[in-house]
Amino acid sequence: MSEDLPAWSLPAEALADSRLAPDWPAGVTREWAFGGSTGAGVRVCVIDSGVDADPRIGAVQSAVVVERGEDGVLHVEPDDRGDLCGHGNACAGIIRALAPECEIHSVRVLGAGFSGNGALLVEGLRHALRERYDVVNLSLSTASEEWRAGLHELTDKGFFQRSLIVASAHNMPVESFPWQFASVISVGSHDQPDAMTWYANPEPPVDLFGRGVDVEVAWLAGETITATGNSFAAPHISGICALIRSKHPTLAPAGVKHLLMLLADNVEEND
Repeated sequence: MSEDLPAWSLPAEALADSRLAPDWPAGVTREWAFGGSTGAGVRVCVIDSGVDADPRIGAVQSAVVVERGEDGVLHVEPDDRGDLCGHGNACAGIIRALAPECEIHSVRVLGAGFSGNGALLVEGLRHALRERYDVVNLSLSTASEEWRAGLHELTDKGFFQRSLIVASAHNMPVESFPWQFASVISVGSHDQPDAMTWYANPEPPVDLFGRGVDVEVAWLAGETITATGNSFAAPHISGICALIRSKHPTLAPAGVKHLLMLLADNVEEND
């Protein structure tokens, strides 16, 4: 790099290597964004209560659990117990329905009765980023300030390594993390029945609203329930992200978020 330029600058001799292909058309459409996509080739990580290999979900390509060992240290180990409360199945089933050929990878950080804590969440996200998953669905959060800085650092790392982190907003009007960070795609709920309907939010920190009211979801032991919550809106957006990533694998998180905003149902050109 030229000594006359600040760090991170673009020297003239590197300009040719920095040219980007003109992938974006003059007017983006849903057909261009994900038309014909099935999610093939995309690795989606569900950080939750585990995922069962259920007919409604399909194969689970890998499954691990974050646990605290007798030495007091958190360990990531293979998980053969599957979903312990139904929440992970619900999220994975939504993603699979939208992106049927994506891979599903489970990182269990919640136990029976939705037991868990911020330390498990942080370690689960750290593992997901080590594995460099393409899309990470986080339908959970922590309100503890103790874990805010660590989660912020990890979501920024994910952003820069091109891992799309989709995080549900809290169901209560409280401050929690990581959905409030700009480096994630944050999702609240709308009450429309179409899984492919989403809305852009002009009032941050929520970026998008996905289907999350009266959603029929996979649960435990082959059961199906009807559930409402931002937890179920996030995997709708994760599934759509998997479709986009399958068709445009080099699109960075900032580009995917921008694309989702442009193609939202409440954008005037798309009405």
